[in-house]
Amino acid sequence: MISNERPSPYGRAPYGQPRAPVQEDTLKSATIQIERKTFVFTLKENPRGRFLRITEDVGGRRDTIIIPSTGLEDFKKLLEDMVKTSNEIPQKSSPPEMT
Repeated sequence: MISNERPSPYGRAPYGQPRAPVQEDTLKSATIQIERKTFVFTLKENPRGRFLRITEDVGGRRDTIIIPSTGLEDFKKLLEDMVKTSNEIPQKSSPPEMT
């Protein structure tokens, strides 16, 4: 038996076996288009709690991050600080063309 075939002491399915789907309820969803990128913000809830899923779609390629609701206030503060800093510091040159 190789290591990824042993049962996990944490109750997870062994490697390679799909997990059972988890019921998620969508509480709110919003989409924003910035240049060629589409961002979808979806507030969801499942039996483990609430979370914000942020999905970036660029030409059919998707990347997603998930932020637990317990971290949303900290995420908001950090984002506000980044926006403030971006507005205070002048750009060195014009932004490069997106291709």
